[in-house]
Amino acid sequence: MNIAQAKAALNDKGFLDVDIHPSVDLLDAIEQLKQEKNAIILAHYYQEPDIQDIADYIGDSLGLAQQAAKTKADIIVFAGVHFMAETAKILNPTKKVLLPDLKAGCSLADSAPTEAFKAFKAQHPNHVVISYINCTAEIKALSDIICTSGNAEKIIESLPPDTPILFAPDKNLGAYLNKKTGRNMLLWNGACQVHEIFSVEKISRLKMRYPEAKVLAHPECEEPVLALADYIGSTTQLLKYSHKDTAQAYIVATETGILHQMQKDNPTKTFIPAPPNNNCACNDCPYMKLNTVEKLYNTLLYELPEIEMEESLRLAAKKPLDRMLEISKAAGLIG
Repeated sequence: MNIAQAKAALNDKGFLDVDIHPSVDLLDAIEQLKQEKNAIILAHYYQEPDIQDIADYIGDSLGLAQQAAKTKADIIVFAGVHFMAETAKILNPTKKVLLPDLKAGCSLADSAPTEAFKAFKAQHPNHVVISYINCTAEIKALSDIICTSGNAEKIIESLPPDTPILFAPDKNLGAYLNKKTGRNMLLWNGACQVHEIFSVEKISRLKMRYPEAKVLAHPECEEPVLALADYIGSTTQLLKYSHKDTAQAYIVATETGILHQMQKDNPTKTFIPAPPNNNCACNDCPYMKLNTVEKLYNTLLYELPEIEMEESLRLAAKKPLDRMLEISKAAGLIG
């Protein structure tokens, strides 16, 4: 497909389906395009290994938001999912923000439809709304503070103990935080499809097979999985723990993309993906894996698809993000 045809089909396909000549060395070409266009690639830990290796910065939601807020690049290519690219645009209205595949959505973000959430919020007018960053710009705009799994505890603790809080959209993360902080936050009934289908039975069998292995789990997992964990944390926290800890084997209950960085940082250790409750041996996010090096190359070359946003929505969504960054900085979580 040529570029004219690809542009015409962009809305339907979600990405530029342009033929790439086999002689093109994609990784070298991407590096050259980054230099020519003053572009930066921000990638989430759940991206495929080649994308992680070509990225200028790899991180979790908190780190990516911080990088997006301070970059001096003219173009931000976000190798992640739609809400992450939206966050970059919210924080950088004058920069061009690109997403290799517009259909790289998020089951957790989809679990909080705007109108339903607006009605739920209206039923609880005295509550401070803390929303997990894994939500749409519209939900951010309805929130008072945004949080990530890495800073959520500090965000909650920044409010007086008697403050009524509505937490959205992840009920599993919210329940974990209620237990951790002693709060009784009202929880929206949303969840991440990746973190909800880990099999307790299969993880227990893995623990019997690898008795020396520690279980690492993301707090988006359901409580029975968290109960098996030796350590619970955000993707960055899990990565740091696996590096500092003395164990030589780990069963990792989060999206499998993080195992690439874990193995790079700890080449002598063993990392085993926790299996889901289906016939697969590991648990991949279908949305995260929509991005490919080929799509990334075409996105940077043709500067499409681009994330665009109405200014009124952007400004409303920026306020709770700014509060998150301020609280995180005061808590020493970011520089």
